[in-house]
Amino acid sequence: MKDMDEKLKYEVASELGLVDKIKKYGWKSLSAKETGRIGGLMTKRKRMLQMGKEQ
Repeated sequence: MKDMDEKLKYEVASELGLVDKIKKYGWKSLSAKETGRIGGLMTKRKRMLQMGKEQ
């Protein structure tokens, strides 16, 4: 599960155009807004995946 979370985190960060910043400066370089956006989109995706499994 943890590997899946990491993969999803990088996927979302990539879609937001933040991967270069993360690779260069690390996750700590992100603003609270950027971090919150990643977390929010991850949660949304996890819910969608869970709903798909239940149906």
